Amino acid sequence: MYFWLSRLRNSLAAKVLLLIALVLILCLGLHSWGTMHFLNKYTAAKLSIEADRLSKTILLSTRYAMMANARSEIDQIVSDIAKHPDITSVRIYDKQGVIRFSNVQSEVGTQVATDAPACSACHSVDPPKVFLTLKERTRTFSEHDTVLLGTITPIMNDEGCAEAPCHAHNADHTVLGELELILRTDQAALGLAAVQKKLLSLTGLIYILAVSLLVLGLRRCITNPVRKVIASMQRISEGKPSGLKRMARTDELGQLIDTVVAMEHAIAKKQDELDKNRQEYQDLFEQVPCSITVQDADMRILKYNKEFAERFNPEPGAYCYEAYKGLSEKCPDCPLDKTFQTGRPYCSEESSINSDGSKTHWIVHVSPVFDENGKVVAAMEMGIDISARRRVEERLLTSEAKYHAIFNHIPNAVFVLDVEEYTIIDCNEMAERSYGFASGEMHGLSFVTLFPEEEQEKAKSYVKAFTALNRVRQKRKDHSLFYVDFRLSPAVYNDRNVLLVTATDVTDRLETEQKLIQAGKMATLGEMATGVAHELNQPLTVIKAASGFIIRKISRSQPIDPDILKTMAEEIDSHVDRASQIIDHMRAFGRQSDHSLERVNVNAVVSSSVEMFISQLTLRGIAVKREFEENLPEILGVSNRLEQVFINLLLNARDAIEEAEEENPNTDKVITLTTYSTPRAVVAVVEDTGTGVPAGLVDKIFEPFFTTKVVGKGTGLGLSITYGLIKDFGGTIRVQNKEEDGAKFTLTFPRSQ
Repeated sequence: MYFWLSRLRNSLAAKVLLLIALVLILCLGLHSWGTMHFLNKYTAAKLSIEADRLSKTILLSTRYAMMANARSEIDQIVSDIAKHPDITSVRIYDKQGVIRFSNVQSEVGTQVATDAPACSACHSVDPPKVFLTLKERTRTFSEHDTVLLGTITPIMNDEGCAEAPCHAHNADHTVLGELELILRTDQAALGLAAVQKKLLSLTGLIYILAVSLLVLGLRRCITNPVRKVIASMQRISEGKPSGLKRMARTDELGQLIDTVVAMEHAIAKKQDELDKNRQEYQDLFEQVPCSITVQDADMRILKYNKEFAERFNPEPGAYCYEAYKGLSEKCPDCPLDKTFQTGRPYCSEESSINSDGSKTHWIVHVSPVFDENGKVVAAMEMGIDISARRRVEERLLTSEAKYHAIFNHIPNAVFVLDVEEYTIIDCNEMAERSYGFASGEMHGLSFVTLFPEEEQEKAKSYVKAFTALNRVRQKRKDHSLFYVDFRLSPAVYNDRNVLLVTATDVTDRLETEQKLIQAGKMATLGEMATGVAHELNQPLTVIKAASGFIIRKISRSQPIDPDILKTMAEEIDSHVDRASQIIDHMRAFGRQSDHSLERVNVNAVVSSSVEMFISQLTLRGIAVKREFEENLPEILGVSNRLEQVFINLLLNARDAIEEAEEENPNTDKVITLTTYSTPRAVVAVVEDTGTGVPAGLVDKIFEPFFTTKVVGKGTGLGLSITYGLIKDFGGTIRVQNKEEDGAKFTLTFPRSQ
């Protein structure tokens, strides 16, 4: 039983069938309920109509007797009618509510109250109603477990009633009385129940037939093909041919089978690549210039590389402590043992005595190797020989004089500061030369005074809070400014808590970076030469045509209409302005900028970048789509540097689209520029329909001098400069390949607020 329940629970066809069965139950149930509800209402309405018709027939049959005041005849008619098995009672009331005629003689002469069921329909309001609808004249109630239908029919004052010999009624009386007829509904209910039973039986038969047909259809169209695909997938997982072939079917199962076939081919191709990569990694493992071993929990060496084999010459199955140190048991503080216990990587420094008596030191890095369940099954140990460095360190520690020599000859400025007052306790010669002070002159000065005056208050909190400060402005003795990078760390100096500060002069580096960025701008301007020439050619052509027209008119001594001359002068003036704008834009883009940040609107910068480049893109048939958020918040940046970022991305997008066009001439050539904001950031997205970024190079494209373009076409500086500029503005850049063709660069900047 459990086996079959498990199969049903894990069967797609069973789940689909159960879903359809539930839907059928719901739909057919609603249909049956609606039909029975309609039959109930229809039967009740029909009974009401029949009762009303019977009441009117009784009134017509007693009309003559009433006109003749033949009471015995009326009693006989009422008594005969009440003998019908479906009629319970027949009563005739006069205007005062007195029962004048009834099949129950004991009721005759009895007066009923106005709130009685037979009277309340009219007397529920004041004045009483004269005309009632059929619904108002009909009521259903139960008596002795029998459902009864009661109907009242008013006896109207006809023209003949006022002249009748029985009793004269005033002509202004509208209603003279009423007839109450009460019927049993047993037979109608029995007939309705029989119809409902047949309806439920028919619904059940339809449900069983539909489910049976669905079972057969699902087995033929889904279950059997899916089982075939599952068996093929199992063969693929075992490394065997699937045996599937592409099908002519165009439905989802046909597409699934075609996908499995394509997947089989892709897996085979990936397996070949995997074998190739495995061999490459094996070669790298063997050629790494350090000792690498893989060990199990017993510290037995499972695998090792060439460097380890040549250096230690281990025996097969040897333990690590035997191979490394010639010991008979594991080391007291073994990092490998810690890794197996905690599952975390460890690093330690180890040493051993060589056969010639010399000492060897090495740094050991141990990383865990996990299985698919997250359990540590092995550990990889990498040893780096640091014997030479260790010997140097030992020699340095032997003499304090050597320490002072090194301290004074460090190529960076080094300060020893008091942690409370920030006074300079000691500094090296490079610090004195860098800041323009004589020997010993800086001792006792406040380190804060080396900052510009407007930044000295902030400097106290900076020095206390950070371990690194970059691009800090400093002041020399002659008050000239330069830029340094600080590294700060606490230390103990002569039994005193101090702060060690290392200052690296980065002024030349910043100037070099500025030149590199400027070189990138110049390279970009060179890329845009064709587009700019096209942009300038248009206003020059208009100016040339206008001036030529004026020259011809003057040479022929022909007058020029003032309106025409004004129009041509306005055209020349507007196109001169246009050429000037293009040149000013290029001049502003090529101008070097300072390091200060300002509020920048990204939409304006992106639009400006596109306008500089749109002609070249248009000439190459590349469309540019802009999807900008209105009222985009501002960011902190430098306008022309940010413009260089987007121009670099546009250049890369253009090249990628042209490469894709070479492979597929029918490819779409579109660059999409999107901007939007979040509560904390402003985001700009640059998408193209090009070749995308090769899968293994996504993490490398921002490295300096790295390019995927052919030799001579790319310098490898564009994206590197772009990455650096975005980081300077506190932003991030992320690249990913789209599901379709092309790449997507997402730039995120913090909002200026």
